[in-house]
Amino acid sequence: QVQLVESGGGLVQAGDSLRLSCAVSGLTFSDYNMGWFRQDPGKERDVVAVISRVGGYTLYADSVQGRFTISRDNAKNTVYLQMNTLRPEDTAIYYCAARESIVDLTASDKYDYWGQGTQVTVSS
Repeated sequence: QVQLVESGGGLVQAGDSLRLSCAVSGLTFSDYNMGWFRQDPGKERDVVAVISRVGGYTLYADSVQGRFTISRDNAKNTVYLQMNTLRPEDTAIYYCAARESIVDLTASDKYDYWGQGTQVTVSS
């Protein structure tokens, strides 16, 4: 049974930092590319950052470039999202996802597995 479990969300003030973690089990973690997505109620799920199987390739949404960093530890089967200088517009539910193919990593509908999400709320 594949499980992706996010943690690290919470309520913070603008300018603060948070680190999200996503622990993965039930698959060979190093065979999967990983992504972080976020979603506001009533809106589409948008890509935040993606990372390739061994971390050699990363991509970020323009809105988080320079503030967020995605990383992974294949020994711990975990992917991270370090979020610095948080803004109120970063408020959303954050999801991690796994995709075996490296094609279209920004397309949420292409991912094979999803976590349940963790809420991030940034107050002004």
